[in-house]
Amino acid sequence: MKKLLPTSTVGSLPKPLWLAEPETLWSPWKLEGDALIEGKQDALRVALQEQLHAGVDIISDGEQTRQHFVTTFIEHLSGVDFENRKTVKIRDRYDASVPVVVDAVARQKPVFVEDARFLRQQTRQPIKWALPGPMTMVDTLYDDHYNSREQLAWEFAKILNQEARELEAAGVDIIQFDEPAFNVFFDEVNDWGIAALERAVEGLKCETAVHICYGYGIKANTDWKKTLGSEWRQYEEIFPKLQASKIDIISLECHNSRVPVDLLELIRGKKVMVGAIDVATHSIETPEEVADTLRNALQFVDADKLYPCTNCGMAPLPRSVATAKLEALNAGAEIVRQELLAAD
Repeated sequence: MKKLLPTSTVGSLPKPLWLAEPETLWSPWKLEGDALIEGKQDALRVALQEQLHAGVDIISDGEQTRQHFVTTFIEHLSGVDFENRKTVKIRDRYDASVPVVVDAVARQKPVFVEDARFLRQQTRQPIKWALPGPMTMVDTLYDDHYNSREQLAWEFAKILNQEARELEAAGVDIIQFDEPAFNVFFDEVNDWGIAALERAVEGLKCETAVHICYGYGIKANTDWKKTLGSEWRQYEEIFPKLQASKIDIISLECHNSRVPVDLLELIRGKKVMVGAIDVATHSIETPEEVADTLRNALQFVDADKLYPCTNCGMAPLPRSVATAKLEALNAGAEIVRQELLAAD
């Protein structure tokens, strides 16, 4: 029998001190050559053990083998110049120095497939692998070739589909596409963003997920959140089309966000990864706080479709904080699990 309320993280976990600078996005590696390859694999083993120890049910790689959830994938594609970078405003929020699309983009070889195969060998638990979504990829670079966000997104969707099919063949149970851009560019999401995402999952038999959030707990994001008012209704703009899409699971930021929980009614029937852990604070949730978030969500999500999760990745957090938050997530999920079983 499938476990009720299986827990997971969105993806990233803090990297060990010996591998990369802690609490930093785009942190440079401290190792190189063969030592870096071995170090990444060791870090992946550590991330796996920390999740198992905390009781996490669906395991991720903790994104230990990549510097950044979007650009590490783009680095492996041809047609993109990483030397002559340009500054763009990412998600209309903060400036970043990004690579430039100078020619047709293509995937010459698998990007994460070997890493996924390595993780699959380490555990019998279900495993989830995160890929950047097409729209968020478009938003994380400067396009000097296609001059069309939509056309570039379609090219990325085809490339992501190649990668996703090989990840599935390597034994990945859930493939998740990270699309924080879905909370910003609503017209584009409805015009072509969801369609591009569906192109990325074409032909997959494993479960598919889309993660939509308000971003890592970095200053640019927390400052932006303060401008969103007392109710964050952004999801409302895209939920109807997502509900009708081929994506199996929708991953959302729920705890300490001002998202009205009744918006979940708009995606009833989908599986929902309910973010019950705030990644923008160092304070540790109590199991009861986690349980409250899940109970609220259960008004609008059937119990067999609710997956307790984190709001976003935890790469910028101290490792001790991230570990304690994972333990709280599982303790809170267990409280509600027992309540549901007792009510049966």
